[in-house]
Amino acid sequence: MDFGFEDIPSNFQYTPKKGCEVSRMTEDTDCDSSRGESSSVSVTEIQEHHSSSRTDDISRKAQESVEKINQSRISNQKMIDSFQEKLVEKVTDLCMQMKEHMYRVYEENSDKMQVNLQELQEVLESCTKFSHELLEANRALACLREGDMP
Repeated sequence: MDFGFEDIPSNFQYTPKKGCEVSRMTEDTDCDSSRGESSSVSVTEIQEHHSSSRTDDISRKAQESVEKINQSRISNQKMIDSFQEKLVEKVTDLCMQMKEHMYRVYEENSDKMQVNLQELQEVLESCTKFSHELLEANRALACLREGDMP
């Protein structure tokens, strides 16, 4: 994990001397004014650099996560769209098969009904013929009865 300390010299060591004030802005690592040397490192700068680096890292990782999520959503949407297209195709095919089967059944039933209607027509014609024959027989019997009576 990167903590953003690569800009700090490897020999850096903070040891406050007696009488040196520690400021949040700068810290003197060598507070000996007699030497005339003063090296200062800004803790705030280090913290800001470290904080900025971590913030940038977090921001970059968050953005990458959002992009991954968006890619996943796009992939999911494509998969759903593909599934829907295939489902519509399958349902359409199934409906066509059902229609074809329904029409075949209609045709078979229609043929059977036609045969039954033909048979019914023949039976009704026979019934009508027998009804006429019975009426003639009834008249003949009625004539015979009238002729036998005085």
